[in-house]
Amino acid sequence: MSESELKYLLDEATERYENSEFIAEDPIGVPHGFDKKQDIEIAAFFAAILAWGQRQTIIKKCQELLNFMDYAPHDFLLLHTPQDLKPFENFKHRTFNGTDALYFIDFLSRHYQSHESLETAFTQHIQPKDITIENALIGFEKYFFNADYAPSRTQKHVATPMRKSACKRLCMFLRWMVRSPAKGVDFGIWKNIQTSQLCCPLDVHVARSARHLGLLKRKQNDWKAVLELTQALQKLDAKDPVKYDFALFGISLHRDIKL
Repeated sequence: MSESELKYLLDEATERYENSEFIAEDPIGVPHGFDKKQDIEIAAFFAAILAWGQRQTIIKKCQELLNFMDYAPHDFLLLHTPQDLKPFENFKHRTFNGTDALYFIDFLSRHYQSHESLETAFTQHIQPKDITIENALIGFEKYFFNADYAPSRTQKHVATPMRKSACKRLCMFLRWMVRSPAKGVDFGIWKNIQTSQLCCPLDVHVARSARHLGLLKRKQNDWKAVLELTQALQKLDAKDPVKYDFALFGISLHRDIKL
């Protein structure tokens, strides 16, 4: 398949799958239930972090967390009392448990006490000249665990390229926050990270399509694979390479082509 044929295939698939019809059954539908910028950020962050397993279960667990916050997460983070934290102690989703939930709340509370947006937790580590969000992800993980009481067990829930992780959940979260809301899916509420710097979230579906289409040669689903795939997608659209996340995921999930 020529590059022009590949671009046509992926552009067509992106157009088909990037639409609001898929929101209700996807974790991104969770933050779409909010209007306030900070509430969207917080709901999206938890939805992305908890995004493994069945999508219905992910959504249910996100709603459980938000219910503990009276569906006003920003106000909760700034105003909660020690007693308000009790319900989180028994929260569990896969390997994410109460200890993790409480530290996430602790971090977010500290951040929002001195920052208007969660965006600065990432953008303070990235420069406009940076080709990708790699430095933002590395810096965010260090910033997230900057408290001396941070639980070591929680580290597995916040990935970093320094551990060679594909950082799928954080790449997805940043896509949600940065890309244009024109199609009714992503939010575009962060303005200091360029869409050209985003990296493609690499899950089993995306990797499967990417390898079949010759966009990814590396066998491991790690950070090097993310960079390889993103560089290939940049050749097709330098300004917005991650739009093809929709195409690659949809093609695999719906068996649009024989893989």
